[in-house]
Amino acid sequence: MEKISFTFADSEESVDFFVLEQTRINGVNYILVADSEEDDGEALILKDLSGDGDPEAIYEIVEDDEELEAISKIFEQMLEDVDLTF
Repeated sequence: MEKISFTFADSEESVDFFVLEQTRINGVNYILVADSEEDDGEALILKDLSGDGDPEAIYEIVEDDEELEAISKIFEQMLEDVDLTF
């Protein structure tokens, strides 16, 4: 499982997440990340807001209920044995 570090733009503080899965929908990249490799970790769906030529990716937590529900269903299908609850 790939581990990546995210740095907050406003504080320069960083946090590590494990990438569980990724997908591209309607030209937008989404990643499913967890704060732990264990089964009981907290998961987030992040949306890539960066442009094609940007040197670093910019991610935002998906908070819109409709978008979150739709994307979480796709990740559940991709992972088959995982039930996502947000």
